Amino acid sequence: MTAPAHTRTSDELIRAEEPVLAHNYHPLPVVVARAEGAWVEDVEGRRYLDMLAGYSALNFGHRHPALIEAAHRQLDLLTLTSRAFHNDRLAGFAERLVALTGQDMVLPMNTGAEAVESGIKLARKWAYDVKGVPADRATIVVAADNFHGRTTTIVSFSTDETARAGFGPFTPGFRIVPYNDLAALEAAVDGTTAAVLIEPIQGEAGVLVPDDGYLAGVRELTRRAGCLFVADEIQSGLGRTGHTLAVEHEGVVPDVVLLGKALGGGIVPVSAVVGSREVLGVLHPGEHGSTFGGNPLAAAVGTAVVELLETGEFQRRAAQLGEVLRDGLAALVGRGVVGFRSRGLWAGVDVDPALGTGREVSERLMREGVLVKDTHGSTIRLAPPLTITAEELASALASLEKVLAAGV
Repeated sequence: MTAPAHTRTSDELIRAEEPVLAHNYHPLPVVVARAEGAWVEDVEGRRYLDMLAGYSALNFGHRHPALIEAAHRQLDLLTLTSRAFHNDRLAGFAERLVALTGQDMVLPMNTGAEAVESGIKLARKWAYDVKGVPADRATIVVAADNFHGRTTTIVSFSTDETARAGFGPFTPGFRIVPYNDLAALEAAVDGTTAAVLIEPIQGEAGVLVPDDGYLAGVRELTRRAGCLFVADEIQSGLGRTGHTLAVEHEGVVPDVVLLGKALGGGIVPVSAVVGSREVLGVLHPGEHGSTFGGNPLAAAVGTAVVELLETGEFQRRAAQLGEVLRDGLAALVGRGVVGFRSRGLWAGVDVDPALGTGREVSERLMREGVLVKDTHGSTIRLAPPLTITAEELASALASLEKVLAAGV
């Protein structure tokens, strides 16, 4: 894997971004020019093991051959029609996605935030049309420390002031309760509740895995209360945790599941709302839409993603390699790691604050040729491609051990 020739160095390219790009990100100082599998190369040809995988958008690694082939094939035929017309790829994509997820219908969109916004609209419309909630009175219960996206409606129910400050006024209609607290959730639900919207595992918060029984409790509570259970599986879904969906760890079937990231195979943005006919059936022509949602290129790539997951190979890999990841992190507890949470190939690792912030640890790992992402405080997140090998995973853990042993 050789990076293409560039006339500007990494440092020059980073400096060139400063005056022309909005400063809404603070990336690590690495400029990626080429990638394959679990590896990326920078402009100078330095190789790095990607232990973030685009926040799960690259579950199948960079440039997976089957996904690249599907994209190339479709690029030669048809890329966009809008939903003003039918296209020959959308039906097959929808049929296979509902079969994979055990749902009835699909609402195709593009980004994860669009899927969440669409889920909110569906829940509200269902509450008015089916449940009989008075107009404009519907409420949705969410969990503190959530991350569902960056739109003005979504940050309205965020508890992260960095995401909220300066973006009001905020959208009403949301009730926030502590995550992993069924009693608080039950107290917040009433006759106006359209849905409970939660992440089965909270990713941005540090890969917070709820107690056993929590998701089943949410399912039972919403069923008793006559409201919807909407699961945001945009990061946790599509093989990441060792099952197709994270809710499967408790045998739970939500009314609505929000998908994104990995659904586009790291090639194009693809998201979807999948759910019961009772819920998605409330939409009628003109009430919601997307110019690019369900476009033939996205449908072709999405179908190829579903085909990979239909084999079960990637779910099994995530489960098996997840044990390697868990055991490797457990061995570091007390040796620079103060705690961690993991499920499948996904972990939040709390580093001893005396050794540095999550950002500082990420920068040290970058210098060792391993790319991770920090989150709050001294926590880093690990979410390697599901195609990573046991040897590559062991190498990344060895690099983490080396960085921690080196101290500040």
